Amino acid sequence: MRIGVMVCHAAREFPDVVFATDHMYACSDPGQGTIEQTIRSLKLDGVVVASCSPRMHEVTFRRAVERAGLNRYMFEMANIREHVAWISLDRKRNTEKATDLVRMAVEKLRHNRPLTAKSFEVQKRVLIIGAGVAGIQAALDCAEGGLDVILVERRQSIGGVMSKLDKTFPTVDCSVCVLGPKMVDVGQHPRITLLALSEVEELSGYVGNFEVKIRKKSAFVDWTKCTGCGACLEKCPSKKVRDSHNEGITTTTAITIPFPQAIPKRAAIDPAVCLHFTKGKCGVCKKVCPADAIDYDMQDEIVTEKVGAVIAATGLDLFDHRKCGEYGGGRYPDVITSLQYERMLSASGPTAGHIKRPSDGTEPKTVVFISCVGSRDRSVDRPYCSNFCCMYTAKQAILTRDHIPDSRAYVFYMDIRATGKGYEEFVRRAQEEYEVQYIRGRVAQIYPTTGEDGNQLMVRGADTLLGTQVEIKADLVVLAVGAESAHGAPALAEKLRISYDAYGFFLESHPKLRPVETNTVGVFLAGACQAPKDIPASVAQASAAAGKVLALLSKDKLESDPQIAQVQTMRCIGCGKCERTCPFGAIRMRELRDGSKRAEVVETVCQGCGICSVTCPVRAIQLAHFTDSQLLAEVNALCRTWDETTES
Repeated sequence: MRIGVMVCHAAREFPDVVFATDHMYACSDPGQGTIEQTIRSLKLDGVVVASCSPRMHEVTFRRAVERAGLNRYMFEMANIREHVAWISLDRKRNTEKATDLVRMAVEKLRHNRPLTAKSFEVQKRVLIIGAGVAGIQAALDCAEGGLDVILVERRQSIGGVMSKLDKTFPTVDCSVCVLGPKMVDVGQHPRITLLALSEVEELSGYVGNFEVKIRKKSAFVDWTKCTGCGACLEKCPSKKVRDSHNEGITTTTAITIPFPQAIPKRAAIDPAVCLHFTKGKCGVCKKVCPADAIDYDMQDEIVTEKVGAVIAATGLDLFDHRKCGEYGGGRYPDVITSLQYERMLSASGPTAGHIKRPSDGTEPKTVVFISCVGSRDRSVDRPYCSNFCCMYTAKQAILTRDHIPDSRAYVFYMDIRATGKGYEEFVRRAQEEYEVQYIRGRVAQIYPTTGEDGNQLMVRGADTLLGTQVEIKADLVVLAVGAESAHGAPALAEKLRISYDAYGFFLESHPKLRPVETNTVGVFLAGACQAPKDIPASVAQASAAAGKVLALLSKDKLESDPQIAQVQTMRCIGCGKCERTCPFGAIRMRELRDGSKRAEVVETVCQGCGICSVTCPVRAIQLAHFTDSQLLAEVNALCRTWDETTES
């Protein structure tokens, strides 16, 4: 065997190494050209490159050796940057460790065998989970690119959090005016199938050929007949139901259409509060419906779709402000969340755009905003920054002064983080043009007090710039609650076989080079399901995910990765441990003629994680390209080095 090593001259002494050199930037075009030329001129059988992490450039080097005529799996990479140079300043010991790593890579390469990928057909369809602004953007981009789209939304209407906003920063544009046309486009696009009030039950299969089971929840209204006329809403006697679209600051009926611009604009019954389901009475909506669309016997329906790729765009939820008891959330009616305040500011909201105190309906003259409620706070297990709270607080303070010119607005903040285009100028505008008073410090306590203007709230905090205590009598307190992962996100991640962090946000494959991909090939991320993001960032990532899907499904056939588990049938005892431990469902038990069972790997599903290999009690499963003989060759190479060092 003839092996070439790039970087390490000491490797010339290693077995089967016929060439060793160094190059300043092996991943550059000249560096790759040198590798290709060397393979051809010296007729090399394999190549080792000692440089950075394989996560960075392994694919780059594999393509280079393949262009020179070698099998891409006759290449090995020794990581002497992250594993050596970046973790120690001892040059002598670093050199010794780097040499050991290269020796191990050479020994593994000596035991490598060429692997060949298999091709398979793909489904030219994409599943998008979540229909907020990110899901909407991704759906439209994929549909315009020629793909059929299945758009699943668990709520009654698409639009997500953005549909609840009054204005957007820093341009102070009408939120629904921006989002509404896109929602209509989704509802009317011939390539988009919209499944509202639905959730993903199960995902199986592999990239290019996923099979998804979707539960269409019972609306108890036949949406093929419903015209959205609203006659049922007017007559429904159950009118004290919490209005989720308006964040609970008003009530609605048991049968609802969430908001006037809803897509699809169809009614749905909440059986938990409907008198027909709870008491067996009523039935008014069925009597007054002109389209005869009410169906009390409707059941959930499971539909199965086949898709080639999946985009998760499940968005975010907001922190429960009641966990911060010092702010009085849930106890004092005039302490509200930022999203409740947003609905109050909206012309389509419960107060028709007029700011009113929930306690008595009067117009507040002093409004205090408290930032970082449920953000950057380890005491409530939310140490991360929620990204957009500083900006929407500045926006709401500006709108407060616009709505009530003689009002006063105060903002308690920790730090102002305004990093987007035009964001810093927007905050400055709030401070200078609108005279919003920013106080750097935490609020320690909020409690009711009686002032000249009637019942008020005393906001007690600190001004860390002046080094003094601050007390402000407020008519209304707005808590700028932070973002957290969508409810049910971890459960969905397990269905999609993707990773998530300690706070439920989905993890990308690589934070720099693969920001919209996941560890499961064919599953992509868009928007705030990955981390808290504002609207522009969510839209940008949605288009990026759509671009990845379009590139993936532009081919008629895809190639599977041959670095997968392989079963030695003669050694397998059919215990089934590998089947139970496989996180991707890639192993199944096959029954033989004699009735015994043997493990079988579904090649297109296997991700090559190796869990089955270490689980097998009789070592009947080996991971191609990482077999026992290859790994032991590396260990033996390292042990020989230690033996030589000890003897000397």
